[in-house]
Amino acid sequence: MKNKSNLPLEGVTIVSLEHAIAAPFCTRQLADLGARVIKVERPGTGDFARAYDQRVKGLASHFVWTNRSKESVCLDLKKEEARNILDKILDKADILVQNLAPGAARRMGLSFEALHERFPQLIVCNISGYGEGGPYEQKKAYDLLIQSEGGFLSVTGGPGEGELAKAGCSIADIAAGMYAYTGILSALLLRNKTGEGSRVDVSMLESLVEWMSYPLYYAHDGAPQPPRAGAAHATIYPYGPFPTGDGHTVMLGLQNEREWELFCKKVLCMSELVTDERYVSNSKRSEHRSDLRDTIISVFSQLTADEVIERLDSAPIANARVNTMAEVWDHPQLKARERWCNIESPSGTIPALLPPANNSAFNPQMGPVPALGEHSEKVLLELGYTPEYFNFLRSNQIV
Repeated sequence: MKNKSNLPLEGVTIVSLEHAIAAPFCTRQLADLGARVIKVERPGTGDFARAYDQRVKGLASHFVWTNRSKESVCLDLKKEEARNILDKILDKADILVQNLAPGAARRMGLSFEALHERFPQLIVCNISGYGEGGPYEQKKAYDLLIQSEGGFLSVTGGPGEGELAKAGCSIADIAAGMYAYTGILSALLLRNKTGEGSRVDVSMLESLVEWMSYPLYYAHDGAPQPPRAGAAHATIYPYGPFPTGDGHTVMLGLQNEREWELFCKKVLCMSELVTDERYVSNSKRSEHRSDLRDTIISVFSQLTADEVIERLDSAPIANARVNTMAEVWDHPQLKARERWCNIESPSGTIPALLPPANNSAFNPQMGPVPALGEHSEKVLLELGYTPEYFNFLRSNQIV
């Protein structure tokens, strides 16, 4: 039976100077595991991702996704009183996460070296576009810019000159957030051995380039890189989307010659294609993909998506529906596994996906999305400040 109270990171306190996606996504996952995350925001405006859109009952979709289970504390860190409060919070914290503008944390005295002298057990995680050092250290970095620098755009999209396509989600931010998340967990394990905190330095560029290793190796030593192939696989065929007769699209993928034979016989019902010289190997099928695509579409055009999937499943050939967002909300597999739950927010109850790593021993923390500065007074009173002093700070826009 799962223990609902004993979460892996219960008792761990994280302070986050964060905005947008990479750092908030990292710390939200740590909060899922039970960590207390104190999100320090600018008074009045807060994390600028709060204003990206109003698609979730008036709240921003990015913010709702990456900030549940956190406490929002407003501090104007340009003012000395706020810096003193931050020091008191850090004195009781285990981890500091920041993805401020390049060099901003160091200028505020929040470099690992400066903090390690005062708080030797503190783990400091810095997330930036290009990492510390090097000619790009001070360069601004947003997700789409890193998709460009990391080569992602060069292999994504259609084959034509103007057919570059970015990922439909913040893939560079997500990559950096994931490496920050695992880096912090490893730093906690290390601290259990050494008793001291360490620095975790995460670059968005390096995170995404790691994910690009297949096309990088494909283009190793001057070889041509994989061509852009839209939603189809660049080097394996048939592997991609095909329209069906009822106006839907089915994605399918073949991995070997055994599956090619099954596909010809059981899905296309054209056994003669098995020995067709144009298609006797994957490289040949890729070379003649235009002809083969026409043949597949001619068969699928006589069938509905359900009929195509039934044939593919019986073969069996790997396949998937090309779902819309509305269809994902209603996905039968997610419903059957009870992967949706409700969380609270300043605008009321909203749905949320449970964390993908489902642990048999505990249920994740699925707390509310915080309003801006919702927990400022609570945290300051915990630190020993009086209600009168908090009111003074608030009236002077320090909190």
